[in-house]
Amino acid sequence: MKAQLKPLSEQVIVITGASSGHGLETARRAAAAGARVVLIARDGDALARVRDQIQTTGGTAVTFVADVGQEEEVERAATFAIDHFGGFDTWVNNAGIGVYAAALETPTADHRQVFETNYWGVVYGSLAALRHLKEKPGGGALINVGSINSDMPSPVISSYTASKHAVKGFTDSLRLEMMAEGAPVSITLIKPGPVGTPFPQHGRNLTGYKAQLPPPLYAPSLVADAILDAAQHPRRSLTVGGVGKLQVLGAQLMPLLFDRVAQNMGVLLANPARPVPVSPGNLYAPDGKDGVTEGEQKGRPVSAFTATRTHPGIALGAVALAGAALGLAVRARGRKP
Repeated sequence: MKAQLKPLSEQVIVITGASSGHGLETARRAAAAGARVVLIARDGDALARVRDQIQTTGGTAVTFVADVGQEEEVERAATFAIDHFGGFDTWVNNAGIGVYAAALETPTADHRQVFETNYWGVVYGSLAALRHLKEKPGGGALINVGSINSDMPSPVISSYTASKHAVKGFTDSLRLEMMAEGAPVSITLIKPGPVGTPFPQHGRNLTGYKAQLPPPLYAPSLVADAILDAAQHPRRSLTVGGVGKLQVLGAQLMPLLFDRVAQNMGVLLANPARPVPVSPGNLYAPDGKDGVTEGEQKGRPVSAFTATRTHPGIALGAVALAGAALGLAVRARGRKP
């Protein structure tokens, strides 16, 4: 049975990690489109500010403070959404944290904590969402936010990268099971490239150097648009940013060459020219820096690659124009004496 996905204006959307970055941007855009939004994050004060901003502009939003790494808290969040709105149509697992450090210098407790949020948070959210969506008339959408790091390695952020590989494996396997059951649920993996969110400022940084993301970066709005597209149209996966897609292809098609190039990427993630103190970040608790979508690095607001994925008509139109131009060129050459 196919999921019958509704327009945003008719949906209730649950978003984890909704107090910052593209989770916050998704919440704002969904509410502006008429969706009723359930905001989930650890920072209750930031959530309240976001809720008030959305309501001030005429949107509908409620909040639930929860650590997605705690299964019982995620279950309570799902129950809250069902009790408050009578159910939900889309669940977005977006919460994510990271550690900037060499793998050998990352405490095992930090490795585990990254997985508590990035992987187990997705597992707990997915299971809670599916219990509801499978039985709901028309079903709905489960959207898990991975990364291009789901498909390729990276130095300095090894625990984050490993967690995103795990998210991809879990999401793709879960999709197969739901297909076999004929469940009316669309399951999408969103894979952003580097995005200009506060992620580097939130990350626990043990390197002693300024944490950053490798350019080029994309704007949080592009990730939000991809998420909301998947909430309305069944998608298997969506990569945000053409440059990121090229990196993934390089890692998959030329792994030895990619390794030789990527081994030097550490300086693009921790800038040796900018020493900074060790920072705890928000790995174990909110750091008081929530409530904003953009970080210190700004991203480009347009990706032609992503636009062709979310709007196939654009791709068909471009192919048609290219074909017409090629035909005109051939005929012009044929008329030359």
